[in-house]
Amino acid sequence: MVNRKRLADTFKWLVAIDSVSREEYEISQAIQTVLAGMGATIRVDDAASRIGGNAGNVIARFDGAPSVPPLMLNAHMDTVEPGRGVRAIFEDGVFRSDGKTILGADDKSAVAVIIETMRIIRERGLPCGPVEVVLTVCEEIGLMGAKHLDFSLISARYGYALDASNTEGIVTRAPAANRFEIRVHGKAAHAGAAPEDGVNAILLASQAVAILTLGRIDAETTCNIGTIEGGTATNIIPDRVTLRGEVRSHDTEKLKQITDTIVSTFERVISAAATPGRGALPRVEWDIHPDFPATRIDPGHPVVTLAQRAAKNLGRTIQPQSTGGGADANIFFDKGIVTGVLGTGMKDMHTVRESVALEDMVRMTELMLEILRLHTEQHLDKASGE
Repeated sequence: MVNRKRLADTFKWLVAIDSVSREEYEISQAIQTVLAGMGATIRVDDAASRIGGNAGNVIARFDGAPSVPPLMLNAHMDTVEPGRGVRAIFEDGVFRSDGKTILGADDKSAVAVIIETMRIIRERGLPCGPVEVVLTVCEEIGLMGAKHLDFSLISARYGYALDASNTEGIVTRAPAANRFEIRVHGKAAHAGAAPEDGVNAILLASQAVAILTLGRIDAETTCNIGTIEGGTATNIIPDRVTLRGEVRSHDTEKLKQITDTIVSTFERVISAAATPGRGALPRVEWDIHPDFPATRIDPGHPVVTLAQRAAKNLGRTIQPQSTGGGADANIFFDKGIVTGVLGTGMKDMHTVRESVALEDMVRMTELMLEILRLHTEQHLDKASGE
């Protein structure tokens, strides 16, 4: 049923359109044209003005049987750098870039699958309930599109985000995350002539970092300091250093506990370094920003059982999975839209080694078609009293 050549051509067409975060206008317009040509009603929200981008989130609604509740299908349109001038190479059934850029399978493989799915339904006149295709911007820079999505444009209460690798799993548990920025203030002085007059902010920050436990804290919690910036020259005692990092956990209490520990550790180290006569120095400041909420979907929820039934009908299996990453699905879940994350087979995302097999995209298209068929069938049966 799946037109493999057309699916491959759609994917190649999508990855050839540059769409790094905040620059999704061209691909947004191209996708809107395709979806509108298939009969979708298109709405674009005002996220662009709120996140400093040139395109908003696209919500494309396909009407269907009125007795069937709408189902949401989600993907994101943006890519990471290096994502300009992508040249897709197809060999041995696998798409790769030429090695100079990412491929963009994250998440254009998902967009291609959604387009092919809806094309088949429309061409064959297959029974289907309403489908709301939600294509976000700026997912790769902190889920910004989803965070600023106009949720009044979505009526579906559950659905699927196609934004993972494993074609035999559905992500039902994902962590919450906090981002933090810590600024340590010291005192500048000449490093050779009068080092004793200075307070080395980098030294104090490193003493605090050395106390912290970073990396894998436990099975459901991680912590990382990703950037450290400070100092102006090798002969100047640095008077300021800024550290940025994150904490993630499936347990919100652990998330708070680890975040509080980071702050209290810096406070303790800086306080211990205080010396009479230096006034308010050294000192520490911090900002904590909730990044995204946790997702926890019950294994018995229809979004899970529907995907499992569809897979079984195709002779496959779908298993609930836990992940350490965040996705648009986290934001949707927090807004009351239960969203399972499915995989398109993409590998080595965010690297120039990124790839995706055409067969995996075909398999995901087949799964989406069966999910939509079962979803429609079960609700039509209920409506008819069977």
